[in-house]
Formats: sequence, structure tokens, C-alpha cells
Amino acid sequence: MGDHVLRGRAVSDEQIQAWADEAEAGYDLSKLPAPRRGRPPVGSGPTSVLTVRLDAETIAALTARAKAEGITTRSEAIRAAVREWAHVA
Repeated sequence: MGDHVLRGRAVSDEQIQAWADEAEAGYDLSKLPAPRRGRPPVGSGPTSVLTVRLDAETIAALTARAKAEGITTRSEAIRAAVREWAHVA
């Protein structure tokens, strides 16, 4: 098989086979977390959608800093930047 990656990390053929064996053996559905509807929460209360326009240079800087800090989405990077600027934990 070729190279396999999951969330940016290499996954071996042995690990894939172990997961397949586990799935074929079956799961105890009572031990799985209950499904949730919608997107995961981002704070303690209701949220609002804001539209922001950024130029290519700003987006590139945002992406580079997010990558350096291990942030995987633009939305989370923007939330982190706003929290830091607004002094919110």
C-alpha cells in the first residue's frame, strides 16, 4: 500500500489492519458517545456568524502563524487572534 496519513500523521499498514480487525469484531454501541446534531460548540453561549474580508497577504500570514501554532482551521485561528486582541481567555 502507499503512504497513509490521518490528521497529518503517518499511519502504518499494521495500524490500518488493527482498526479493520477491531471493526470486524464489532463494537459495543452502548459505549459509544451519543451523537450530537450540528457543529461543535465554540464557546459557552450562542454564537454569531461574522463575515470578514482579508487580503491575500493577511490570509497567508494567518495561515502561516496558525500552522506554526498547530491550529488546523482558519476559523479557529481567527477566533484565537480575536481572543488575544480582546484579552478574552
